[in-house]
Amino acid sequence: MTITAFQTHDHGQCISDALASADRFCADRNLQMTPARRRVLEILLEAHRAMGAYDILDRLRDEGLGSQPPVAYRALDFLTTHGFVHRIEGLNAFIACTHLDHRHAPAFLICRACDRVVEAEVDPAGGELGRAAADAGFAIERTVREAIGLCPACASAPTA
Repeated sequence: MTITAFQTHDHGQCISDALASADRFCADRNLQMTPARRRVLEILLEAHRAMGAYDILDRLRDEGLGSQPPVAYRALDFLTTHGFVHRIEGLNAFIACTHLDHRHAPAFLICRACDRVVEAEVDPAGGELGRAAADAGFAIERTVREAIGLCPACASAPTA
């Protein structure tokens, strides 16, 4: 399992690397990264937290990139379809993928105090879920794993 966003890192480089990976992916597959799609991805990368579609739409509207919900939803649909963004089911929100360089099964660690969400990689075929699926003859294609708790900063913060 690899985790990056709870640790200190060069956030500008993190955003730049992710955008470059998305650009390469699109170029390799003849996909069009429109200005609205790119900006939605940038917004999510900048936040390092899950955001709802209407929060994203507010940012797009403020920047003159569209004011109607389909603008955000079409961009999010493209970005999730191609793995640039993940949907956090329990929050009804979206987060930028932090592992664009390879296919993976994400798990999300959601801090209940500061709302930071970190993407971790897990093996869906491993552990109890994998054993249960194997025992049932079931082939796992996709999993959604979300854990709510406290990030290191919030867990070590003094309580009031």
